[in-house]
Amino acid sequence: MCAAYVYGIIFTERVIMVKARKYVVKRHFQGVPKKDDFELVEYELPQLKPGHFSVKTEWISIDPYFRAYNYGTPTPYDQFGYQVGTITQSKHRDFPVGCRVVTHKGWCDYSVVTNLKETYSNVQILPDLHGLPVELVLGALGMSGVTAYFGFLEICKPKAGDTVVVSGAAGAVGSIVGQIAKIKGCRVIGFAGSDDKVQWLEKELGFDKAINYKTADVSKALKDAAPKGVDCYFDNVGGELTAAIYSQMNLYGRVSLCGCISSYNEDPTTYKTTSLLPLILFKQLKVEGFLVPRWLEPENRMPEAIAALAQWIKQGKIKTRSHVTEGFDKLYDAFVGMLAGENTGKAVVKVS
Repeated sequence: MCAAYVYGIIFTERVIMVKARKYVVKRHFQGVPKKDDFELVEYELPQLKPGHFSVKTEWISIDPYFRAYNYGTPTPYDQFGYQVGTITQSKHRDFPVGCRVVTHKGWCDYSVVTNLKETYSNVQILPDLHGLPVELVLGALGMSGVTAYFGFLEICKPKAGDTVVVSGAAGAVGSIVGQIAKIKGCRVIGFAGSDDKVQWLEKELGFDKAINYKTADVSKALKDAAPKGVDCYFDNVGGELTAAIYSQMNLYGRVSLCGCISSYNEDPTTYKTTSLLPLILFKQLKVEGFLVPRWLEPENRMPEAIAALAQWIKQGKIKTRSHVTEGFDKLYDAFVGMLAGENTGKAVVKVS
């Protein structure tokens, strides 16, 4: 009996054995996630049953919600997340060998798909990207782009001439929000955590003003940039930065609350009251939090958003950047780096 080893697959005359690896979260994170909170598990993929297929991972998305959803997920659990991979074996007629697919299988180098209806989205064949980079389906043409599109347009409801502020503006979602705001005729101010990010937002993405919140007097810088106040705020960060922005919002301002990464590493069982409530009350602000699955069910509106975003990208109205980390063994480093704001644009890991 002859055998060959290719990409972790042992081929024999009768059976195909796939050696797979996955990251398992052993405990709930305390503060910043630690490397020993994860365990790298090696195992053999199960043999395929009718309707199943196996996938070799190529790209894995790195996102803040990994941290936010940790506390409420019973441990141990396989680290979830979006990924792109190629079908290596199949017993499903609609998903043949060689097709690329988008799944929510997360931090693994191989997986078996047994159910097409996954958490947050259904398994889908990679759409025709018309020459655009594959990894964009995990960013601007995936959940990040959809989050920016609906979270900004349908909650902030921007009007031409509005002044829009975006926190976490150099991240996967914030960078798209700011560019959509420019398309809609708004004046856009972005907050980011480094001078390099500030330069990228202003020089490449067309933000009217970008501010390094780590070095600037935030309140003064915002007052100088928006002397007539703020009409819309897309919040990815929360914390003291958000309090400073609320204080300069106009009457009847609109706030789209997408994330609060500044507090993700804090104790999730305690909540702090702040001076935000009087600001919301007396300025009569509309503040709405959202989770993107609201636009997936009962009607899946993702194709609407992705079609618009793809057109804007091809027209040069939206520019994208991927922050690529190479290697399956670098997943933890990419995750913690993203939480620390090291990425400019969408954080992804290239597995192969």
